[in-house]
Amino acid sequence: MNEPRSSSALVVRAQHGDPDAFSSLALASERQLSLIAQRILRDQEVAADAVQDTLLRAWLDVRGLRDPGRFDPWLRRILVRTCYRAAARRRSRALVEAVFAPAGEGSAADIADDTAPAAVARHDQLERALRRLSADHRASVVLCHYAGLSLPEAADALGVPTGTVKSRLNRALATMRASIEADDRLPSVA
Repeated sequence: MNEPRSSSALVVRAQHGDPDAFSSLALASERQLSLIAQRILRDQEVAADAVQDTLLRAWLDVRGLRDPGRFDPWLRRILVRTCYRAAARRRSRALVEAVFAPAGEGSAADIADDTAPAAVARHDQLERALRRLSADHRASVVLCHYAGLSLPEAADALGVPTGTVKSRLNRALATMRASIEADDRLPSVA
């Protein structure tokens, strides 16, 4: 129970310009932020950039945090917004690559797909289904099912009402289920 108090004390110190206090907070949060960003963005390098952008934004804005006890949800919200921006940049870059790529050449997205782990067929199906979701739906699934946040915590991180998270989860899971069922109907090529 002493942990939240010491974490809040670090936040207060960071708000007063203590870079060591902020470094401690960043180190404590970095692993969870990385996992969330990787699940949302589906690209390790882009996720690492998003985490760094998030931590920079948090350092610049930490003075504006009103409740030091809400540092982690505040940080997750910044991360989700940063991931949305990164996903939008990737979509527009992929569109430009698709339009200007010579016929018969693969895009960067195709190359990234080749590096996905192929050890377990079900894992691959889940990965493909998750990739097909919009960033909003993917973020809801990641926060609730991978990061283990409750619906209100995920809603806070996403900056939307709890009902919106429920709706997005329902639609995302239905889309994933349909995607997996469609993959199962395809004949396998050996």
